[in-house]
Amino acid sequence: MDVKPGYKQTEAGMIPEDWEVKSAYEFAAIKTGPFGTLLKASEYSKRDGVPLISVGEIREGFVRISDHTPRVPEVVTRRLPQFILRRGDIVFGRKGGVERSALIRQPQEGWFLGSDGISIRPSQDCHDEYLALQFRSARVQGWLLQNAIGTTMPSLNQEILRNVVIPLPPTKAEQEAIAEALSDADALIESLDQLLAKKRQIKQGAMQELLTGKRRLPGFSGEWKPKRLGEVSEIVMGQSPSSAHYNDRGEGLPLIQGNADISSRQTIRRVFTTEVTKRGYPGDILISVRAPVGEISRTGFDVCLGRGVCAIRCPENDFLYYALIAREQAWAKLSKGSTFDSVSSTDVEQFEIEQPIDETEQHAIAAILSDMDAEIAALETKLAKARQIKQGMMQELLTGRIRLI
Repeated sequence: MDVKPGYKQTEAGMIPEDWEVKSAYEFAAIKTGPFGTLLKASEYSKRDGVPLISVGEIREGFVRISDHTPRVPEVVTRRLPQFILRRGDIVFGRKGGVERSALIRQPQEGWFLGSDGISIRPSQDCHDEYLALQFRSARVQGWLLQNAIGTTMPSLNQEILRNVVIPLPPTKAEQEAIAEALSDADALIESLDQLLAKKRQIKQGAMQELLTGKRRLPGFSGEWKPKRLGEVSEIVMGQSPSSAHYNDRGEGLPLIQGNADISSRQTIRRVFTTEVTKRGYPGDILISVRAPVGEISRTGFDVCLGRGVCAIRCPENDFLYYALIAREQAWAKLSKGSTFDSVSSTDVEQFEIEQPIDETEQHAIAAILSDMDAEIAALETKLAKARQIKQGMMQELLTGRIRLI
């Protein structure tokens, strides 16, 4: 690779000539959580004390505790003050998700490092937010995974962590400027994430009210009645073709075989088949009928229906799609089978959905929920783009390809 004027090639890649590369042990103190008799599980508490931070609490850049997070009482923190986390520490898990790390911020100061955790405490010359971003970069995460020990479960130790190399700008001010720019990108992502969660919650509430008749739309007051799926739609049970016709080259039609091919309301193209036994069409509602049953999506393209799915065909009836989603949990009650759970064609045909007799009301309810879906999809696209832009910014700023000072 050609080196641009004003840059140099290093272990950390190409960086500006006035930047330097340092190993973690040169700018930080590294500490492993308490081992063996230092801290016993019997000393943990469910309610009293500060959270114990282990690999399960370390997410991508932040710490998340739950009701299952153990706590460490004051008597332990007094006895083992060296394991109390401070603002600016960066924590890692020793086993499992070794590439994940989290920066300890003000709200987490005083929490306790677990026995399967490792912490880095940067020197005063380094900006902690900048270093935390470097440890979350694709280069460093890849290096940690490559150098972790163990075949079944990757493990991290101090020796591995101390040899991570980080490119550092010549001044702490430049480190801070980079961290601030990426923090602004994080703030946008967080705000979009929160808005998306709120919109999903609003839609869930609307479904619970509109699809049960608890809330009626203006101008509608007619009766609701249960209808069997066999009465209002065509049911097509899947039948798997011979595996000799499978391919991953995109020849034929996507083969939808079960819940693994139905994810987050999307029909996923995984394996293709040139032999089509049962065909599904755009607009069909697909439901997994073998364990776990009840996963639902709506296909936007022709598919081959494998044995683990069925198609519910009811053109231009969006109400039915949303009504089935609202009753997704009810499918589990129909499951039967000694080897694995499944539902039969009779089960599907007899499945009941409450719906307004007036089809106009059905269409009106579906239109509201469809608009909500469109708004959520637009926010998902915006969030994905913001994350992509942030990733590009990290690659440019954390290597000095773009300078802010």
